[in-house]
Amino acid sequence: MTGSLGLQPWMLTPEVTRLFDALDAEGGADCARFVGGCVRNTLLGQGVDDLDIATRLTPDRVSRAVEAAGGRAIPTGIEHGTVTAVLNSRPFEITTLRRDVSTDGRRAVVAFTEDWDLDARRRDFTLNTLYAGRDGTLHDPTGRGRADALAGRIIFVGDPAERIREDALRIMRFFRFQAWYGREEVDPPALEACRDLAELVTTLPAERTTKELLKLLCARDPRLAVGLMADCGVLARLLAPGGDLVLFGRMVELEPDPVLRLACLLPRIPDAMAAAIEDLRLSNEMRGRLITAVDPDPAVAATMAPDEARRVIYRIGNGPFCDRVKLAQASGQGDWTDLLALGHDWTAPVLPLTGADVMGSGVPRGPEVGRLLREVETWWIAEDFRPVRTEVLTRLEALVRGDEL
Repeated sequence: MTGSLGLQPWMLTPEVTRLFDALDAEGGADCARFVGGCVRNTLLGQGVDDLDIATRLTPDRVSRAVEAAGGRAIPTGIEHGTVTAVLNSRPFEITTLRRDVSTDGRRAVVAFTEDWDLDARRRDFTLNTLYAGRDGTLHDPTGRGRADALAGRIIFVGDPAERIREDALRIMRFFRFQAWYGREEVDPPALEACRDLAELVTTLPAERTTKELLKLLCARDPRLAVGLMADCGVLARLLAPGGDLVLFGRMVELEPDPVLRLACLLPRIPDAMAAAIEDLRLSNEMRGRLITAVDPDPAVAATMAPDEARRVIYRIGNGPFCDRVKLAQASGQGDWTDLLALGHDWTAPVLPLTGADVMGSGVPRGPEVGRLLREVETWWIAEDFRPVRTEVLTRLEALVRGDEL
């Protein structure tokens, strides 16, 4: 026990109160404690999103308590002792105290326990072994979790190599926590274990490693962590060659978007980008965005006139245009301020002409309708989108008549 977090607003919501009342009624006082991120972040003065709870109660008793509180119990990870409680549409992940029986680097067989110290010993880093009672009392079973969190030390619980062999994803989590909570001084034994066991990341499902990488890239300044990943050989085992750490560093200074930061760590040629992200298991939306961001056609240049930029935006959209500008800006060539503002602020108009208008002018349904639409659109774009509908219709009529224009 190392003091108190004090009573926090997130501890006092009606849902939390009902849930802890029911858990205490089922298992006695202090049978459940907050754990992990909500405790760590409160200690560090950072925001709290999710509330995770550890308990001495077995999953069946947790489920009974959740239902007694008027909530719904979902067995999301029942083999590992995890029940998701939903009260008033708000989820809480409740996990029975446990110890590892066996592990293979990807998954563990666990046994339930009532010992808080045993539960803490199976966790990854000391700053994640902090528990807090519903009254705010802080519990630090390892005796160093609080101090390490406040000092920004990412320290494995016990032997780093042993922890990594139990679950190879801990390599990725080490660098992610280093990016989010670490300071400049990095734990040498942890770094050595990550370097020695870097090959293990290739045994993990790509969905898991990519998820951790994207979380890492969301940190305010992930440059140190990514540099360490490169030095340890982890980055090369995750990403195809062709990335640029210097460009990545500039992008970090300019842009918090993890997708653009990732783009700097990948080859910036469309075909090479497509091949590089094939095994990352990204969403279709993210894959398309990365490939489009590095496409050189149409080109963007710092010297573009506003009307040229508007034509590009009309063709590819505001988002892809801004992505290309930001990547170019990170390269350090030219002043892109005005073009970026244009990409954010200008909304491409809709061509004030439809196929129905063309057919209404006497053109029968067929390929000629599309040809005329494209010809009018080309003229309208060249006029910087200024012609209004009456002018567009006049242009169409002249084309239909065959007038020389």
